[in-house]
Amino acid sequence: MAASLRLNVRPFTSQHFQSKSLPKLASKVTTIRCSATPSVRRYTITLLPARHRPRSHLRRQERTPDHRLCRRYTRIEFGFKEMPMGGAALDLTGVPLPEETLLAAKQSDAILLGAIEGNCTCTYKWDTNEKHLKPETGLLQLREALKVFANLRPASVLPQLVDASTLKKEVAEGVDLMVVFILENQGVSAQTRMVRRLVSTLRSMLLMRLIELLALHLRTARKRRGKLCSVDKANVLEASMLWRKRVMAIASEYPDVELTHMYVDNAAMQLVRNPKQFDTIVTNNIFGDILSDEASMITGSIGMLPSASLGKEGPGLFEPIHGSAPDIAGQDKANPLATILSAAMLLKYGLGEEKAAQRIETAVLDTLNRGFRTRDIYSEGNKLVGCKEIGQEVVKSIDPKVPIAI
Repeated sequence: MAASLRLNVRPFTSQHFQSKSLPKLASKVTTIRCSATPSVRRYTITLLPARHRPRSHLRRQERTPDHRLCRRYTRIEFGFKEMPMGGAALDLTGVPLPEETLLAAKQSDAILLGAIEGNCTCTYKWDTNEKHLKPETGLLQLREALKVFANLRPASVLPQLVDASTLKKEVAEGVDLMVVFILENQGVSAQTRMVRRLVSTLRSMLLMRLIELLALHLRTARKRRGKLCSVDKANVLEASMLWRKRVMAIASEYPDVELTHMYVDNAAMQLVRNPKQFDTIVTNNIFGDILSDEASMITGSIGMLPSASLGKEGPGLFEPIHGSAPDIAGQDKANPLATILSAAMLLKYGLGEEKAAQRIETAVLDTLNRGFRTRDIYSEGNKLVGCKEIGQEVVKSIDPKVPIAI
C-alpha cells in the first residue's frame, strides 16, 4: 500500500486575506495534498512566525509534515496559512494581534507559533511600549479569544541527550514527566480586577477553568503512568487552599489515578533532587511556568521542550516554550527541535493524528541517534550543526520506504 502512495499537490479552498496592512505574510498559503483514495482528511494550520529564529524554526516544521511525511499517509491534506502576530505584527501593522490573524486562527484546525518577539536583535525594542502594544499582549489576546485554558509541557530526558543534562547521569536518566498548568483569565484588565462587584464573577470563571483543567489533567495522567502531583502553596496562600480542596474533590472521580500534593518550594527542590518521582504535575500559571523552565534544563536544553495550549473545544495553540533568542538571531545557531516536536503535539493533541505524530518524534530521535547536534545540546563525539542542517536531517529521517499502517 505504501508503495502505491503518490504526492499530489492540489489546492483546496482556504481563507486568503487580501489586506493592505498585511501585504507580505497574509499572501502565503501553502496546500499539500497526499492521497491514494477518494476519502481525504483535510486540515488547515495557521503558522504564526516571528522573525529570525522562530521563522527558520517554522520553515523546518512546515517542511516536516508537508514533505516526506505526507507521502507516508493516505487521506491527509494540509493547508498552511502564515500570519503575523506579536513583534512581527507590530512591525507590519502597529498592533500585536491583527484582526485578520485572529480570524485565520479561529478558522483553522490548529495554530503553530514560533515566538512573539518578532524582528528583534540584542535589545527588546518594545520595552517602553504601552502594555497594549507589547508583543506578549498579542499572545494573551489570542489565548483568550481561542478560550484555551490548559498548557501541557512534556519534559523527557532522551537517552541520546542524557549527557547534555545539567544533572548527573544517574539522576537524569529516564526522566519523563508532564507539567500542566492553568492559563488564567489574562484578558481581564487590572482595573477591572479591582472592582469589588466583579470579584465573585472572576472567582467563578477561574474555578470553572480549574475544574476543566483538572479534568483534562487527570485524563492525561490516566494515559501516562497514572500518577498526579498537585503543586501549590496551601500552607500560606488562600488561593492555594481553595486549589487543593478542588483538586481533591475532582480527583475523587478518578480513583485509578494516584494523587499526591507538594508545596511549590519543595517541588522545585525535588525536581533537581529526584525528578523521576514525577509523572504528571498540575499547578497554577506562575508555578507551572517556573517549574517547566527548570525541567527543561534537566532534559538538556530549553530548545527541546514543546508545548500545547488546549481548550474545551476549538483549535489548540502549539509552540516551543522558549523565546526568540535575539542574541543569536540570523546566525543559524538555534535549535528547531522544540518547534518540530510542537508540530508533533499539534498532530497528536490538536488533530488526533497519532501515527503522524509518532513519525515526527521518531525522526527526531533518529536524527539524534545519527549524532547531529545544535550548540545547546552538543557534546564531544557528535556533529555540531546549525538550525537549517538539523532540520534537513529530521526530514531525511522520515523515510518513505518504511511502511506504516494507518
